Amino acid sequence: MTPMTRVPVEQRRYSRSPGEAADVELLPAGDVTQRVVRVGGTVRRPRQPQSLAVADYLDWLEDAGFEGSPRFLGRDAAGRDVLTFLSGVCAGPVPGKWVQSEELLASVAQLVRRLHGASASFVPSAHPFPQHPLAAGRLHSGQDGLVCHLDVTPQNVVVRGGSAVGLIDFDLAGPATAFRDSFNTAMHWVPLRDPADAWHGWERLDPFRRLRIFADAYGWTAEERLRLPEFGAEAASLSYRRMKHNASALGGGWARMWAEGVGAIIERRRAWLKVNSGCLVRALMD
Repeated sequence: MTPMTRVPVEQRRYSRSPGEAADVELLPAGDVTQRVVRVGGTVRRPRQPQSLAVADYLDWLEDAGFEGSPRFLGRDAAGRDVLTFLSGVCAGPVPGKWVQSEELLASVAQLVRRLHGASASFVPSAHPFPQHPLAAGRLHSGQDGLVCHLDVTPQNVVVRGGSAVGLIDFDLAGPATAFRDSFNTAMHWVPLRDPADAWHGWERLDPFRRLRIFADAYGWTAEERLRLPEFGAEAASLSYRRMKHNASALGGGWARMWAEGVGAIIERRRAWLKVNSGCLVRALMD
């Protein structure tokens, strides 16, 4: 793919058009990023250490013809990142019943698969993604060369007409593997967790049926299906260590989530994956 000729991301400046001043809406806060607003047809987000790396990635996705991601427009006078606004609906903090749709679940898997196809061959060069201090190990190795979203929660998926059409909040994007990103997506959407931690109204869903729907829609290989329980338990252990580190080192939303008990939730998820490993493999393979 030949990239389009653009002004480098670090040099782009965005000026508000006159009609935008009266059309401002505070958007729901994420777990970590606050003060995100819609201004007209744009979204304004506080600058992050990885902002320029994300901007390069979004440029690549645009060049690849992937329509499910925002476009980076530049920085405004306040120094905020300016991106295009993707119209549609996203789930709230406690996803409603409409988010349980199996058709929507399958479309999420297919959207993530298209993202991974569009991401192929993208190599961050001018603005590499910051490396997390706990980036060692099999889940975060130097061989993890595919840049992915890594936070495809119900709150970060734009839905229109009952289908997933877009992804927002690329703050956690970075090099990984397609299986890691797709597993992480399934973890949120199936969801894969101890039933004690289910969202209200989600308690009676069949996670094994939903996992099979997701796996088939994404196209996991037999090898990926067989190693899912072990991979998921290892991912939970790493997630626990990263959340604990971020809470201590970064504070803010990370510290709030840790104080609210996210560590215990992750530990219960790891235990649930190990106890149900046989059921998970049978659901994926039978």
